[in-house]
Amino acid sequence: MNKHVDNVTPAAPLSIHHAARGFSQSFGLHPAVALLTLAVDAMLFGEEAVTLGLGWPFSVAVSAAVGFLSYRAQMRFYNDDHEAAMIKSGILALLCAIPTALPALLYLPAGALGLFRGNKN
Repeated sequence: MNKHVDNVTPAAPLSIHHAARGFSQSFGLHPAVALLTLAVDAMLFGEEAVTLGLGWPFSVAVSAAVGFLSYRAQMRFYNDDHEAAMIKSGILALLCAIPTALPALLYLPAGALGLFRGNKN
């Protein structure tokens, strides 16, 4: 007896799409996002140094704006999905709110990595 099943649905694809996206897509930033974060972080560090930390609430608000702008730019220009853009922008907002210039060592290489990503458009 030969059973032929017509209503078989294919198995759901594995959720390992991040591995197929490539290293630069997974860890890179759009270069404009990295330069924006560098410029804003440098300005905020100067402001915090002059006010001796009293302007930190202002820095947190500006860092939230950097996070929002980087989220939108990563989605639009770097073709990140919602989750990847949200994680990257959250990290940038957190690094921008830290009152030192040290986080530039983290997001500038990611921006340089973004230069080598192939155009997916």
